[in-house]
Amino acid sequence: MTIVASMRRYLAVAVAASAFAGGIAVPVAHANSNVPIETLTVPSDAMARDVRVEFLSGGTGSHTLYLLDSMEAGDDRNGWDINTAAFDWFDGSGISVVMPVGGKSSFYSDWYAPAVGNGGTWTYKWETFLSRELPAWLAANRQVAQTGNAVVGLSMGGSSALVLAAYHPQQFVYAGALSGFLNLSAAQWPGLVRVAMSWNGGFNPDAMWGPPGDPAWARNDPTVNVGRLVANGTRIWIYCGNGAARDPSLASPDAPIGGLGFLEGFAIDSNRAFADAYRAAGGTNGVFNFPDGIHSWGYWGQELSRMKPDLLRVLGTAQNGSTSESANPVLGDLAVTGHR
Repeated sequence: MTIVASMRRYLAVAVAASAFAGGIAVPVAHANSNVPIETLTVPSDAMARDVRVEFLSGGTGSHTLYLLDSMEAGDDRNGWDINTAAFDWFDGSGISVVMPVGGKSSFYSDWYAPAVGNGGTWTYKWETFLSRELPAWLAANRQVAQTGNAVVGLSMGGSSALVLAAYHPQQFVYAGALSGFLNLSAAQWPGLVRVAMSWNGGFNPDAMWGPPGDPAWARNDPTVNVGRLVANGTRIWIYCGNGAARDPSLASPDAPIGGLGFLEGFAIDSNRAFADAYRAAGGTNGVFNFPDGIHSWGYWGQELSRMKPDLLRVLGTAQNGSTSESANPVLGDLAVTGHR
């Protein structure tokens, strides 16, 4: 049995409950009513429509944390708001928080062709929106900084966060990937992406990056672009569980633990490959955490909370005009925890 055929079999279990890469939600209270969250309508010429964005202001001139969603991103709210209390965690922190809404199976990328799925047809130009249109709109209308920001994503959004930081280093000095797929152009990954996108909306990856081997696959592969992140001095935080469920409270009681554990155990191979490539390229400004854990929102929320002091430190440094590499990281220049 090929690895893609094997993955199809296991995905049949996991996807039925979790829409492949979205994971299983843990019942949590999202932002309380006292947190001043705005739902913005931001025009996008690139996508020929208005885009919904959830926003928490950190004050005039503040830097911003962009939180990217999973492959099952919905059109009503961002998964970080639905499944975690991220807005509460950063309220009063001095940084703004942005959660773009929508982009199911998009990889937050600029697609070659219209994204035709079973729910309709969209123009996906997410990289243009996130790197040009949205920061310009926020600067003009909410007076936040366009540079010195952070981007953190989970699952699909994890690879996207690293790619955005690789190609837009002034905008993003900090990038976090939680259970991301970090070697997308390698071996079996284009086939796995095809399966996942078909399940998550009926999309075709050929419309996104062309057939396997097209340069767009390498262009959007974090491991291929690790040299850019090292040269940029980007502060990175990489987390992926090893597939073992260490804490039952971090997944809902009906979670398909075996399937979600398989997904996480499969993803960690690409995270380890990325970590090896990062060190080989001379990278010294990263945290790599590979503990027990499965593909579930409870683990991602916990990791964002752990990341928060480091992220605030780096964005505080950026606010003073320095780069993320200039300060002594709380966890050391290159910290590796968990199982190798």
